[in-house]
Amino acid sequence: MKNLNWCSNCLAMSTRPRISFNEYNLCNACVWTVKKKKHDWNKNLNELKTYLKKNSNKKNKDGYDCLVPVSGGKDGSYVFDKVKNKLKLNPLAITINPHLPQKIGGINLDNFIKSGAPLIEVNPPYEVMRKLNFLGFKHAGFPYYGWLIAIHTAVIRVAKNFGIDLIFYGEDGELEYGGSNETKDNIFYDINYQKKIYLESHQDSILKKSKLSPQDLFFFSYPIKKQKQIKLTHYSYFGDWNPYTNYLLAKKKYGLIENKKTNMGTFSNFAQNDQKLYALHTYLMYLKFGFGRATQDASIEIRRGAMKRSQGVELVKLYDNCYPNEYLKDYLTYFKISKKEFDKIIDSWANKKLFFKKNSKWHPKFEIK
Repeated sequence: MKNLNWCSNCLAMSTRPRISFNEYNLCNACVWTVKKKKHDWNKNLNELKTYLKKNSNKKNKDGYDCLVPVSGGKDGSYVFDKVKNKLKLNPLAITINPHLPQKIGGINLDNFIKSGAPLIEVNPPYEVMRKLNFLGFKHAGFPYYGWLIAIHTAVIRVAKNFGIDLIFYGEDGELEYGGSNETKDNIFYDINYQKKIYLESHQDSILKKSKLSPQDLFFFSYPIKKQKQIKLTHYSYFGDWNPYTNYLLAKKKYGLIENKKTNMGTFSNFAQNDQKLYALHTYLMYLKFGFGRATQDASIEIRRGAMKRSQGVELVKLYDNCYPNEYLKDYLTYFKISKKEFDKIIDSWANKKLFFKKNSKWHPKFEIK
């Protein structure tokens, strides 16, 4: 594939959707990493204070004035803690339970609850979410797409039902890891941005393909009324986002534990431990775009100064092309398909400009530079 490019600082690849590079071949995530060291975070915090002052009378009857989606992992725990103890708000945590959960993910969520955090757990109809996950796998290359929809739509529905008009998500992934700069200077974003960026504009087509009723799809569709009154924000808008310090805080205050071994497809062990489908997602990401979980993790470590680029390159070569054998039986049972059907779907998402298949395995045509 012609015109392939990697960031001169981290390992971000030019195939990443919406990413941009400056005249020094630095990706927009690396440019932002430098800029935010001198950023006036008080200005951003004052924007929030102004909003809260104008809307303080909208606190719901139960006393919760914002919603924080969590999984029991490092980032949600960090956001919940900062919203409660730094912003002095009274947050209600919410989780959308995933399918094929990891045991460690359940332990971490239990530890989060035992810390004293109030939590709403949402379990959409099992077969509905399973079907949407399969349709996402087949038609969008997202094997947990039903869950991905629900962490946006179901969260907004719960906020509406609790009379909460402010939702704190974690980081602006486009800004922090490479992508659009669209929301860099905006305290809030809307559901159109969610649909376009986080749901990759597949929601409507996947729901239509499901042929399920509006009742079945309740947790996977946005409420028509009052959705514009609910404000969505990234907590990373209010401070320097650092996944590693998030992990340290979650470990210290919310009982987060790590895997005893490295996670599938990467060299780290303390992130994305809630569901087995994430390993399949990152393998598909690798086949679609040429970068996987190890590339993402190494780039984060390089940007925070904890790893040399040359070290990251070697780790990517070692870990990125990882067929998820460990969970294969779980996937086949869950999706109710054969291995032949499973591999056929995977093969359909392989970018033939980037990969060739030999001895039943996909190999890159490129070498990371």
